[in-house]
Amino acid sequence: MLDPYLPLVLLFALAGAFALFSVTAAPYVGPRRYNRAKLDAYECGIEPSPQPVVGGGRMPVAYYLTAMLFILFDIEMVFLYPFAVSADALGLFGLVEIVLFIVTVGFAYVYVWRRGGLDWN
Repeated sequence: MLDPYLPLVLLFALAGAFALFSVTAAPYVGPRRYNRAKLDAYECGIEPSPQPVVGGGRMPVAYYLTAMLFILFDIEMVFLYPFAVSADALGLFGLVEIVLFIVTVGFAYVYVWRRGGLDWN
Protein backbone atom coordinates (compact mmCIF):
# COMPACT_ATOMS: atom_id res chain seq x y z
CA MET A 1 0.00 0.00 0.00
CA LEU A 2 2.81 2.45 0.85
CA ASP A 3 5.23 1.02 -1.71
CA PRO A 4 5.00 4.01 -4.11
CA TYR A 5 6.10 6.33 -1.29
CA LEU A 6 9.14 4.28 -0.29
CA PRO A 7 11.61 6.11 -2.61
CA LEU A 8 10.37 9.46 -1.31
CA VAL A 9 10.76 8.40 2.31
CA LEU A 10 14.23 7.04 1.56
CA LEU A 11 15.18 10.32 -0.15
CA PHE A 12 14.09 12.35 2.90
CA ALA A 13 15.90 9.97 5.23
CA LEU A 14 19.07 10.20 3.14
CA ALA A 15 18.84 14.02 3.05
CA GLY A 16 18.33 14.18 6.81
CA ALA A 17 21.21 11.79 7.46
CA PHE A 18 23.50 13.80 5.18
CA ALA A 19 22.57 17.08 6.90
CA LEU A 20 23.07 15.59 10.35
CA PHE A 21 26.39 14.03 9.34
CA SER A 22 27.64 17.29 7.78
CA VAL A 23 26.81 19.37 10.85
CA THR A 24 28.27 16.81 13.23
CA ALA A 25 31.49 16.17 11.29
CA ALA A 26 32.31 19.79 10.38
CA PRO A 27 33.94 20.78 13.69
CA TYR A 28 36.21 17.73 13.59
CA VAL A 29 37.40 17.89 9.97
CA GLY A 30 37.34 21.65 9.33
CA PRO A 31 40.36 23.96 9.66
CA ARG A 32 41.04 25.51 13.07
CA ARG A 33 43.10 28.58 12.15
CA TYR A 34 41.34 31.40 13.93
CA ASN A 35 42.66 34.95 13.90
CA ARG A 36 41.30 38.42 14.63
CA ALA A 37 40.23 39.09 11.04
CA LYS A 38 38.12 35.94 10.88
CA LEU A 39 36.36 36.66 14.17
CA ASP A 40 35.46 40.28 13.27
CA ALA A 41 32.14 41.19 11.70
CA TYR A 42 32.19 41.49 7.92
CA GLU A 43 30.17 44.20 6.18
CA CYS A 44 30.54 44.01 2.40
CA GLY A 45 34.29 44.52 2.34
CA ILE A 46 34.39 47.71 4.41
CA GLU A 47 35.47 48.17 7.99
CA PRO A 48 32.51 47.71 10.32
CA SER A 49 31.61 50.77 12.34
CA PRO A 50 29.42 51.06 15.41
CA GLN A 51 27.80 54.23 13.99
CA PRO A 52 24.96 53.91 11.47
CA VAL A 53 25.59 54.83 7.86
CA VAL A 54 24.40 58.19 6.48
CA GLY A 55 20.62 58.41 6.64
CA GLY A 56 20.17 56.84 10.06
CA GLY A 57 20.97 53.34 8.85
CA ARG A 58 17.63 53.00 7.09
CA MET A 59 17.45 50.77 4.04
CA PRO A 60 15.81 52.19 0.91
CA VAL A 61 12.44 50.66 0.10
CA ALA A 62 13.82 49.56 -3.29
CA TYR A 63 15.63 46.66 -1.59
CA TYR A 64 12.37 45.34 -0.18
CA LEU A 65 10.57 45.84 -3.48
CA THR A 66 13.32 43.93 -5.28
CA ALA A 67 12.96 41.08 -2.81
CA MET A 68 9.20 41.16 -3.24
CA LEU A 69 9.65 41.03 -7.01
CA PHE A 70 11.94 38.02 -6.75
CA ILE A 71 9.50 36.17 -4.51
CA LEU A 72 6.57 37.16 -6.71
CA PHE A 73 8.06 35.75 -9.90
CA ASP A 74 9.56 32.76 -8.14
CA ILE A 75 6.16 31.76 -6.78
CA GLU A 76 4.57 32.45 -10.14
CA MET A 77 6.92 30.00 -11.83
CA VAL A 78 6.29 27.40 -9.14
CA PHE A 79 2.55 27.55 -9.83
CA LEU A 80 2.77 27.91 -13.62
CA TYR A 81 5.00 24.88 -14.18
CA PRO A 82 2.46 22.24 -13.03
CA PHE A 83 -0.21 24.00 -15.07
CA ALA A 84 1.94 23.86 -18.18
CA VAL A 85 2.57 20.16 -17.65
CA SER A 86 -1.11 19.26 -17.29
CA ALA A 87 -2.78 21.96 -19.39
CA ASP A 88 -4.65 19.47 -21.60
CA ALA A 89 -6.21 17.63 -18.67
CA LEU A 90 -7.45 20.81 -16.96
CA GLY A 91 -9.43 22.14 -19.89
CA LEU A 92 -11.33 25.43 -19.80
CA PHE A 93 -11.61 25.48 -15.99
CA GLY A 94 -7.83 25.32 -15.67
CA LEU A 95 -7.42 28.07 -18.26
CA VAL A 96 -9.78 30.38 -16.34
CA GLU A 97 -7.99 29.64 -13.07
CA ILE A 98 -4.54 30.34 -14.50
CA VAL A 99 -5.73 33.58 -16.11
CA LEU A 100 -7.09 34.70 -12.71
CA PHE A 101 -3.75 33.80 -11.16
CA ILE A 102 -1.77 35.74 -13.77
CA VAL A 103 -4.07 38.76 -13.32
CA THR A 104 -3.46 38.65 -9.56
CA VAL A 105 0.29 38.46 -10.13
CA GLY A 106 -0.06 41.30 -12.63
CA PHE A 107 -1.61 43.53 -9.95
CA ALA A 108 1.38 42.90 -7.70
CA TYR A 109 3.75 43.63 -10.59
CA VAL A 110 1.98 46.93 -11.35
CA TYR A 111 2.18 47.86 -7.66
CA VAL A 112 5.94 47.31 -7.60
CA TRP A 113 6.32 49.16 -10.89
CA ARG A 114 4.39 52.20 -9.63
CA ARG A 115 6.33 52.26 -6.35
CA GLY A 116 9.60 52.52 -8.29
CA GLY A 117 10.91 49.03 -7.63
CA LEU A 118 12.01 48.69 -11.25
CA ASP A 119 14.02 51.93 -11.32
CA TRP A 120 17.70 51.11 -10.79
CA ASN A 121 19.20 54.54 -10.07
